[in-house]
Amino acid sequence: MNRIEERFKALAEKGTPAFIPYITAGDPTLDVTERIVLELEKAGADIIEFGVPFSDPVADGVVNQEAAQRALKHGVSLRDIIKRVKKLRESSEIPIVLFTYFNPVLAYGVEAFAEDAKDAGVDGVLCVDLPPEEAAEYKRHLDARGIAAIFLLAPTSTPDRIEMIARNATGFVYYVSRTGVTGERDSIEATVKGMVAEIKKHTDKPVAVGFGISTPAQAAEVAGFAEGVVVGSAIVRLIGELGESPETAPKVGAFVKSLVTAVKETA
Repeated sequence: MNRIEERFKALAEKGTPAFIPYITAGDPTLDVTERIVLELEKAGADIIEFGVPFSDPVADGVVNQEAAQRALKHGVSLRDIIKRVKKLRESSEIPIVLFTYFNPVLAYGVEAFAEDAKDAGVDGVLCVDLPPEEAAEYKRHLDARGIAAIFLLAPTSTPDRIEMIARNATGFVYYVSRTGVTGERDSIEATVKGMVAEIKKHTDKPVAVGFGISTPAQAAEVAGFAEGVVVGSAIVRLIGELGESPETAPKVGAFVKSLVTAVKETA
């Protein structure tokens, strides 16, 4: 088992879901990103999603797009992010998932990417625009190195597609709670609980729910039926507002602590 599987196993034994914050790596700088990760771990986060900045992030809403642009203006690359993960491993063993588009991986070289990610201590990769039908080489290289290949399911996914994704995914299955792009919403779609139950008919892997969850109340609601809760845009927005302030990491940690508390108290 890699760190992701170990973390979900430990949480299942306690009967608590995972809290998974998403941040854009390199926003506002990689040094601040590193400090934020350590604060998130201290706040009780279970797994960290590192968004890899990309110039055409079609699955992302405005908040995450702007964060990616800020990171790209500083010249942050996938190679830089992998190096920073390796540096983080000097002080943290929290599971780290790279949330990326396929273009940066392709430009890096799929095999070289997988090898460097393993060497750095990356635990999983979620390549949002690479469907499993086209991911054979990518998945083969990740599998060979013990890195989880995480795939997305959506409200429009058919039973056949749910079965196929569940069969191919490793680490956990990521359910997108609504169609469209990332971003904060006023409420959780009424269909989410039923879709998570449907996914669980096809797999015993953990199911994490993301896209649109932004408040402690929403996080607690999802924690009542999923093994993982992902919050991104609300955290990324706060980082964007605070910038390179010395208070950025502790304030982000305090906000995430409120989300973690809501998720864990639901169990």
